[in-house]
Amino acid sequence: MTPEQRHRTMSRIRGKDTKPEMLVRRILHTSGYGYRLHAKDLPGKPDIVFRGRRKVIFVNGCFWHSHSCPAGQHAPADNALFWAGKRQRTVQRDTEDNRLLIDAGWGVLTVWECEMKDSAALGVRLRDFLGETPRH
Repeated sequence: MTPEQRHRTMSRIRGKDTKPEMLVRRILHTSGYGYRLHAKDLPGKPDIVFRGRRKVIFVNGCFWHSHSCPAGQHAPADNALFWAGKRQRTVQRDTEDNRLLIDAGWGVLTVWECEMKDSAALGVRLRDFLGETPRH
């Protein structure tokens, strides 16, 4: 890949409203949960926030957040030191943000991109984390 091609590819990577995040939101909405998005006042700006329940969900890409799955363990050969440092800082920031949230009394769930393949199992995991849906 030329530097221009890489730049074009990297510039298209979004931090909000990603396909995995939209899938999680669709499951939550279908299950009857109400939520807010990207709370800037909370550590890590969680992707999905349930203030009344004091719970948050992060939807993480496996590569970017160095998940233990094969996609998360793939290390780029080009510019390896840069990527290793960048990914290590992301993991450290995630750990610190989770600690701050938990210390403040929030429940934290991380959903990984690789877990999107089985939406039924993901729905069960989300419902287990959040508890019963409110009665309307």
